[in-house]
Amino acid sequence: MMILRKTFLAAALGLSFAATVPAGAVLAQGDVAAAKSVVDAAKAKGIVGEQGDGLLGFVSASNDTQLNAAVATINAGRTEAYKAVAAKTGVSEVNAAQAAAQQVISRLPAGYYYRPIDGGWTRK
Repeated sequence: MMILRKTFLAAALGLSFAATVPAGAVLAQGDVAAAKSVVDAAKAKGIVGEQGDGLLGFVSASNDTQLNAAVATINAGRTEAYKAVAAKTGVSEVNAAQAAAQQVISRLPAGYYYRPIDGGWTRK
């Protein structure tokens, strides 16, 4: 039960960090905001989706260098957030990432794509 609580705490912290703090430490905050905007537009178009491992993935291949860079920026921030949450809570980085992914996927709007760890891309 304690591990489950730590995992959900990790998810909550990871979600808040993933969008701002860690990526902002690597890049200027404006760069992170721009990356988020590009990724959000791609998610709405069904090009990018949420994965069960807590990272973004491409539903369909993209040759758009700006989009590819934006996804890499967001994923780098998320990875750093999961590391920080794991260090603070004692859960593994994998568990922190998967718990965050479950929460993000549960809140996706209809029509957006997600990919569970053991499955293919699914439209919500």
